[in-house]
Amino acid sequence: MKYYNVQNYIRYKEDLAEVLKRLEGKEITELTRNELIEMHLPLVETTARRFATSDQASGVMDITDLIQEGAFGLCAAVDKIEWDVIKASDKPKETLISFIYKRVKGAIRRSIDINRGDMRIPEHKLNEIRKTEDKSKLIVQMFFNSIFSSIDAEQGDEEDNMMMQIEDVSKPYNIDLMNKYILSLMSKHLNDTEYHVLRMSFGLDCDKMPAKNIADALDIKGTANYVRVSQIKRDAIDKLIDKVDADQVLDLMN
Repeated sequence: MKYYNVQNYIRYKEDLAEVLKRLEGKEITELTRNELIEMHLPLVETTARRFATSDQASGVMDITDLIQEGAFGLCAAVDKIEWDVIKASDKPKETLISFIYKRVKGAIRRSIDINRGDMRIPEHKLNEIRKTEDKSKLIVQMFFNSIFSSIDAEQGDEEDNMMMQIEDVSKPYNIDLMNKYILSLMSKHLNDTEYHVLRMSFGLDCDKMPAKNIADALDIKGTANYVRVSQIKRDAIDKLIDKVDADQVLDLMN
């Protein structure tokens, strides 16, 4: 089990306190994308701490790793906000928090599965692919999202029970071989920064690193550089989805 870097965590807490003070009193509809991300970072930490004390994450990931993955889910969630739905809600702030929470939780849960060696493409995703006539980009998107991203939690309120696990009958694939193949695709289609952010974030050929350490190693500047790392991760995955052909991943999904 890795031990988190205390200095990095203290710096994260100091940065967060400063950001939240600056955002006090603002309406959610007035916030920029980055401000929405910053405002919901406490939700990321709260969710990460709940997982950190669970049997799922015990001996697998430390608190800074979980916060990093939650921030990844947060960035993805903010990009998917449907403001018409939020504004039409009787409680827009609570609706937004619920939307973001499900995706943060999904990102953290998925990262734990990956680090435990249980990385798998869910059977319902495979079935959806098999039934689709135009499979090209759908196959690639589902392949990479199943590996790198959270499984979007579209279930009802019972999904909020963090310890509840839906049985997955899909078979886990060989992670070592998969990592080598993913690295080869990354080296072909990503720039150096994107390549190393994904490589270090997911521990594809090295120890998995927290976002703060990745930002320092790659000289990514900024007060909230750990959030920038999460953004680069998302952009890199989107680029892979756009550049990789379906026939390069189809055999891996059988």
